[in-house]
Amino acid sequence: MKTKLFFVIVAAGVLMGCGGGAPDGNTVKAITLKGSDTMVILGQRWAEVYMSKNPGSTIQVTGGGSGTGIAALINGGTDICEASRPMKDKEKEQALARHGRDVKEIPVAMDGIAIYVHQSSHIQSITQDQLKGIYTGKITNWRDLGGTDGKIVAYSRENNSGTYVFFKEHVLANDDFARDIQTLPGTAAVVNAVSKDPASIGYGGIAYTSGIKAVPVSRDAASQPIAPSLDSVQSGTYPLSRNLFFYTIGEPAGMAKAFIDWVLSPEGQKICESVGYYPLKK
Repeated sequence: MKTKLFFVIVAAGVLMGCGGGAPDGNTVKAITLKGSDTMVILGQRWAEVYMSKNPGSTIQVTGGGSGTGIAALINGGTDICEASRPMKDKEKEQALARHGRDVKEIPVAMDGIAIYVHQSSHIQSITQDQLKGIYTGKITNWRDLGGTDGKIVAYSRENNSGTYVFFKEHVLANDDFARDIQTLPGTAAVVNAVSKDPASIGYGGIAYTSGIKAVPVSRDAASQPIAPSLDSVQSGTYPLSRNLFFYTIGEPAGMAKAFIDWVLSPEGQKICESVGYYPLKK
């Protein structure tokens, strides 16, 4: 799946401003979403469908990573931040100091970070300890995991990615990535690399599994491997389940509130599955 990192649709009229309410006359109200590359395809779809149902509305969606979106929110460069990780306390404090209002955290979808291997790989499952060993450089050959003899080529996201932060915290227990781990700027790039290299492994959002194999993950050697699915992610039995978030400065208002309310509605949540993610648990 190819990710577009910049997306703009103008439903009608001329772009006049940000964060307004419903369109008034010929004036087009607009909001911006910026952040997670994992979420950009979901944000694009939400924006496209919402604008088709609300002529005169304009929603601009850009990626760049969760860290980029959070920085933009703090600096006043976006109405809504898309983030695949929770904001850190320090980031919330910076937003409060800058704007005089607390950030509002809004879970909008669910995801299971998938572990990608080449479709020809003999690896049928993997433990979190094995993943940590690979990405910290302690496991370097597939034969150590029951695969074919050969060096493991591991791909990762860059450090401005919320997926990178989540993986480092929940899989590496905040240990450092090995120096020879190859970093790529987006999830689509990781999938593309893994799909072309039988010796490779990568990780990223569950919606980006075209052309690769997502292997089940177990918490440890004594646990049953679990594949990412609607049930396993919503129940939390899949070890790498997570929420995907919107963040706003203060309570959302005007068009931003209308859009977020629609995203959280049954119609908006249904779009999660059409893109490849999972709706929030009812």
